[in-house]
Amino acid sequence: MIPLKRPLSHPSFIFNKSNSKSLRSLIKNTRSTNETFSSPIPIFYFKFSDSTMPIFAANSSSFSRVNTHFPDSVNQPTLTSKAQTFPQIRTFCVKRTNPNAELSASNDIPIVSTVSGPIQTSQPIDAGSSMRKPISLWPGMYHSPVTNALWEARSSMFEKSFAEKDSQTELVAKTPSMSRTSIAYKFSSDYILREQYKNPWDEMRMGKLLEDLDALAGTISYKHCRKDDGATRPILLVTASVDKMVLKKPIRVDFDLKISGAVTWVGRSSMEIQMEVTQSTPDSPDPSDSVALVANFTFVARDSKTGKSAPLNQILPETEHEKLLWKEAEERNKMRKQKRVAEKKDVDNRDEDRLNTLLAEGRVFCDMPALADRDSILIRDTRHENSLMCQPQQRNIHGRIFGGFLMRKASELAFSNAYAFAGAAPCFMEVDHVDFFKPVDVGNFLRFKSCVLYTELENPMKPLINVEVVAHVTRPELRCSEVSNKFYFTFTVRPDAMKEGLKIRNVVPATEEEARRVLERMDAERSQ
Repeated sequence: MIPLKRPLSHPSFIFNKSNSKSLRSLIKNTRSTNETFSSPIPIFYFKFSDSTMPIFAANSSSFSRVNTHFPDSVNQPTLTSKAQTFPQIRTFCVKRTNPNAELSASNDIPIVSTVSGPIQTSQPIDAGSSMRKPISLWPGMYHSPVTNALWEARSSMFEKSFAEKDSQTELVAKTPSMSRTSIAYKFSSDYILREQYKNPWDEMRMGKLLEDLDALAGTISYKHCRKDDGATRPILLVTASVDKMVLKKPIRVDFDLKISGAVTWVGRSSMEIQMEVTQSTPDSPDPSDSVALVANFTFVARDSKTGKSAPLNQILPETEHEKLLWKEAEERNKMRKQKRVAEKKDVDNRDEDRLNTLLAEGRVFCDMPALADRDSILIRDTRHENSLMCQPQQRNIHGRIFGGFLMRKASELAFSNAYAFAGAAPCFMEVDHVDFFKPVDVGNFLRFKSCVLYTELENPMKPLINVEVVAHVTRPELRCSEVSNKFYFTFTVRPDAMKEGLKIRNVVPATEEEARRVLERMDAERSQ
């Protein structure tokens, strides 16, 4: 049952006008008796617990409502025994330290799930037990219940802060196990949670999973920066980059899922967190075969007052596996530095022949379109865009748009682009290394521009579609636009679609700038 929280005048609650007079009369006679009343009009039934707080429950499996728009009522509503027969109910309640106090805008309005209990203190976190679940079903809300559960936990870390004099000196070494955190998605038993993560083809929405990965990585980073007594240094931790993520096996939305992660490497002001997505299915009951995805997030620390880099607690790997992860992360950090140096060098003309080869067919499209290859298409003809205003509901606890939201929006646009290009539902395979160049603030005008950069058709039964998504932060008042992120996704299509005669077209560039982008991506793929 999907929860709603709307004014009584909302058009979702429509009376049968032909019987409205009789209904109004029955309400008037019942209002002072505090009794349950079943309407002869089979739209809803209701109970007046007192003269100011009506309770409505729709006679449909798609609606459940408890009204809390009346702040003067102290007693919380209770559903009638008839309402309790509904399979899933979310009760809206308001926390108050003083029952007589006025309801203010700062009050939290949690949603208590009767399907699963509240968040337990033991690990792992239950993805279906967020006190704000299911917030992503509310109009205007953009975060998953997992993201909100993690932010609630992260916010509690700021309740106790370091003393000013200790902010730079109190650094301690911590083990990876001290920051390890996991989330359990009980998809097999929680219908509401499953509905939020499945796409129209009953498969996992990978964009929402990427959003949750970023949120969990951020929580782990703050956990590493805490002292043993729970105090947190006044620093900002932001996502700097995400390494390439390759899907090792399909993720199903009807089986339980688990995400776990820990800090594996720490530099002076940056840290790497390795995330692991595991799922056991009848096809892979062996725990060693349950790993579906591995992701490495890099976070950097900034002083909350000056904005300069801030030192971090160091890491002390204990087990052989933790030492191996630290060594691998150290190598990746060195490679990232070398890559940044190489990117600053001038590009020479050694790829001139490759550029001309790529541009040959594109020139035919531009100059002799009637003679162009019908199995090819120009890059510019595969473009799709998405624009949005960055709203306060999309911010993180620091007031900026958090990286997981950007990754989800980019992933969903890339999926849509691949779908429109292939003519069949695409399957996510991987997302390449992501760098976060510019912060995105509330109020920014954000534009996502995507295109199919190139296709790989060597395997006829498993063609690869490479989609580029560029996020632009636009400030109309300042007449400026900057690139915030570049995302590169790889999709394929199901073999049964190819057997039915589906044909994926070749994509060709029309300009030298497009050709260079294609070559850069091809070279990046080969170097990994």
